[in-house]
Amino acid sequence: MVMRTDLDRFAQQVFGAGTWSKPATMPMDAYRAGDEFVVCFDLPGVDPAAVELDVERNVLTVKAERRPRPTGDDVRMHVSERRLGVFSRRLFLGDTLDTEHITAHYDAGVLTVRIPIVETAKPRRIQVDGGEGTQRRA
Repeated sequence: MVMRTDLDRFAQQVFGAGTWSKPATMPMDAYRAGDEFVVCFDLPGVDPAAVELDVERNVLTVKAERRPRPTGDDVRMHVSERRLGVFSRRLFLGDTLDTEHITAHYDAGVLTVRIPIVETAKPRRIQVDGGEGTQRRA
């Protein structure tokens, strides 16, 4: 249903958080639930308005940006471990997915993308005809 490479994960480990030209990756889970394919991306602390979701030629691209919190003259950072910057993930979707009806929902720092499975890709039983007018079910 989805093709994945470890190149994104390697780039994140080497380069850390990214910029728009070199974005870092985001963790994800992907699974099939009934008649849809579901992908969940971890994006804690990201404003939903800073999330972009595009699909072109069976390639789903997710980009998000975690911006630094506003600071003032009286604010001094003591510890900064949370990655800031741009995060991106590109998934190559199979032909069995209906990219025209993708839905996305962001809640509690998780972006959930639901992609329906096309009708022709759903399992179905095919009737087998036997000789002499008898019929068998497969």
